[in-house]
Amino acid sequence: MKAGLVSALAALAACGEAATTPKVTPRDELAYSPPFYPSPWMDGFAEGVEYMYAKAREIVAEMSIPEKVNLTTGVGWQGERCVGNTGSVPRLGLRGLCLQDGPAGIRFTDYNSVYPSGQLTAATWDRVLINKRARAMGFEAKGKGIDILLAPVAGPIGRIPTGGRNWEGFSPDPYLTGVAMAESAMGIRGAGVIACAKHFVGNEQERFRQAGEAQRFGHDISESMSSNIDDKTMHELYMWPFADVIRAGIGAIMCSYQQVNNSYGCHNSKLMNNLLKDELGFQGFIVSDWQAQHNGVSSALAGLDMTMPGDTTFNSGLSFWGANLTLAVLNGTVPAWRLDDMALRILTAMFNTNLGPDQLPDINFSSWTLDTDGPVHFVANENFEVINQHVSVQEDNANLIREIAAKGTVLLKNEGALPLKKPKFLAVIGEDAGPNPKGPNGCADRGCNEGTLGMSWGSGTANFPYLITPDFALQAQALKDGTRYESILSNWENSATRNLVKQDNATAIVFVNANSGEGYIAVEDNQGDRANLTLWNGGDELIKNVSSICPNTIVVIHSTGPVLVTDWYDSPNITAILWAGVPGQESGNAIADVLYGRVNPAGRTPFTWGPTEESYGTKLLAKPNNGKDAPQDDFTEGVFIDYRHFDRISEEDPDSAPIYEFGFGLSYTTFEYSDLKIQRNDIGEYKPTEGETLEAPILSNFSTDLADYVFPDDVRRIEQFIYPYLTTAESAEEASGDLNYGQKPDEFLPPGATDGSPQPRLRSGGQPGGNPLLWDAIFTVTATITNTGDIDGEEVAQLYVSLGGEDEPVRVLRGFDRLSIPAGESVTFEADLTRRDLSNWDVVLQDWVITEHEKTVWVGSSSRKLLLKGTLDFAAGPEPEQPEEETPEPETPEEEAPEEEYPDEETPEEEGEE
Repeated sequence: MKAGLVSALAALAACGEAATTPKVTPRDELAYSPPFYPSPWMDGFAEGVEYMYAKAREIVAEMSIPEKVNLTTGVGWQGERCVGNTGSVPRLGLRGLCLQDGPAGIRFTDYNSVYPSGQLTAATWDRVLINKRARAMGFEAKGKGIDILLAPVAGPIGRIPTGGRNWEGFSPDPYLTGVAMAESAMGIRGAGVIACAKHFVGNEQERFRQAGEAQRFGHDISESMSSNIDDKTMHELYMWPFADVIRAGIGAIMCSYQQVNNSYGCHNSKLMNNLLKDELGFQGFIVSDWQAQHNGVSSALAGLDMTMPGDTTFNSGLSFWGANLTLAVLNGTVPAWRLDDMALRILTAMFNTNLGPDQLPDINFSSWTLDTDGPVHFVANENFEVINQHVSVQEDNANLIREIAAKGTVLLKNEGALPLKKPKFLAVIGEDAGPNPKGPNGCADRGCNEGTLGMSWGSGTANFPYLITPDFALQAQALKDGTRYESILSNWENSATRNLVKQDNATAIVFVNANSGEGYIAVEDNQGDRANLTLWNGGDELIKNVSSICPNTIVVIHSTGPVLVTDWYDSPNITAILWAGVPGQESGNAIADVLYGRVNPAGRTPFTWGPTEESYGTKLLAKPNNGKDAPQDDFTEGVFIDYRHFDRISEEDPDSAPIYEFGFGLSYTTFEYSDLKIQRNDIGEYKPTEGETLEAPILSNFSTDLADYVFPDDVRRIEQFIYPYLTTAESAEEASGDLNYGQKPDEFLPPGATDGSPQPRLRSGGQPGGNPLLWDAIFTVTATITNTGDIDGEEVAQLYVSLGGEDEPVRVLRGFDRLSIPAGESVTFEADLTRRDLSNWDVVLQDWVITEHEKTVWVGSSSRKLLLKGTLDFAAGPEPEQPEEETPEPETPEEEAPEEEYPDEETPEEEGEE
């Protein structure tokens, strides 16, 4: 993130995959992450922690070094019941904390729910539903005894459309993702569980994220890939959602596997010390991804606060921290205030979530077996008891799951085929409509693609309590209606399919999918990331075969992102297309609700549907490009991903225009936009944060005699369990092999790494989320939305802003609301534009600034269907400015050419349209 990095990245991109033998770039020519020290300590007066910080400080002051180390260090993979457990502090009645996946349901348990993916939830564009989903997942976690839920996800944000874990997150738009992250964090915390946002940052593809994982798939590399991101892009795109979630009071953030500018995410001082803890004022704790820690002293000084699962590699019994961290504090390599700060951050996050030592629920499950009886310490096969109580935490969450899945479904095309009204003959085609013959949980971590796609694969999965397939739900409806119903739950029964759908009165619904997941599992040739954007299992050919015969063919797509529809979407025989994402356990009921009109669709696509894979402008780094050294993934596109990219290139290349733009979606009714008003609010000027911090507090005295920290005689040692105690009183190096331990700090530590004196505050910082003045609402925008149809419906009104200037996006999303509007009635859409919304990141000043370029506002129903337009007048007083209204354009993008229908800089009136 040093000056000139953008041009350096462009040069690096030129030596990518073209050469047969990858060129090794000299280290001093690679993207570089500058050091930032010391690690900022907690601000006890920061908003959101001021009440619980004092309580945590009192307890930390009473704790010994081994007790503090136990809070920060995992006990080892499979050492206890959860996917991650910290050590305990028995003297204070504090059991080890339980960390558990994941973002769409509780992993490795039973009698839990499986929720729609984050991506499908984002497609609702509904803040309330996003919050309710997170809160329900939080209560399920608490009911299982989980303290820290590893969710929500903003990394990946979705830079690459084939990214394997895009479904776990929300959207490639940082504003939409930021809102979803904040609502999710508040929902989980409201249930009494610590939310952990992940993965910070630049974790945009699965391939090469871990060198060892890549080696298992035959890639000869020695280090994990480096995501090379310039300073402006980091702030305006990838950091943006994390600022929102920090402002919302998130308790934990997980650093990522890969490197950023050639420094591993979990020992990158620029990312953790500078960006998260200093600039964004993060007062919670940073936890490593599982085995993402690569050293001990360096990661501690760079800002890491908790290491998971605790061992250097799974089941090694060795740890970079544990006894090594104890030793490092005793010999001064890690200052005592840094360990105190780790413990303070963890305890404050606990207290802020009502998780005191006497309030931690019992852990009533084991991640490693569903057997009722078994070993608490699974890998050691010790301490047998009832480890699974099979507690049901589902309650009535199925209703919420069904509602989200239905309201997130996007109606992409409808030529009058929907909603269904007791069709005479319904033919359902495709294996995606039916069950997995192995059962819904028949593939470990859902690592296959058989039957309907209700959940994708990886650590973000959960066990289904049941799975309602589309075939089951549609057949039930058909029986109720007296509809003739037949289904062929295969993509390959060509003769039978043709004979069925060619019959008179047939309405054919073709179910197809495209899957992806985490990189430790490969399904066919998809190593986590999708190999391409086509449908799986011959889905495209199935659609074309059916629609070539049946004049009323409806297509339902379950997928983890966009797929290519170019070859068939405009067929006159395809009368409707729906995207239903990854919907969870109520899949069939939800899609039936939309197909039959019980839910009037208002889902809006959270990503763009391009005509070709190349049209997206970003692609997977598929092969190593730096010899055996770390592959270099240069984010040369900057902030221009998804619709920002398509908007920029559409004028030069009309053939690259999206088929379905970001924010697009149809309804069974129609809406009209009018009466745009822009209110200039009376707020003060922006003032940079000034002054210094207090000095780092050292909260307790401690002995430096190593004999006081040797493994106690009265503690039974469990195999492979990580402890904070030294092996002998003569320890100079413990188990990890990190040779930094035992050395004098001035021999290897970066300047300032152990400095606990007052530090200057960053001008862009000051409070959780950054300078609090960034959230001042400078303008309030309103518009009238009218339901002009004859049935009740919901509309997602969207506000976009042009920030002006060279090499800036044509427009960016800066507001939205999902509005329920009865037939024939009107409601008011309202959105604030904050100082942050209207600012760009100044890489020289290192702060947010509002440039002098003209700022334009649009309100409409998608990123390209912008029906109202106005200009922001920063000189105007608080009295409202009323820009000229504009006549709404046609509802469907097929009616007019994109370059005429969606002008980038001119209004429809200026183009001579009605």
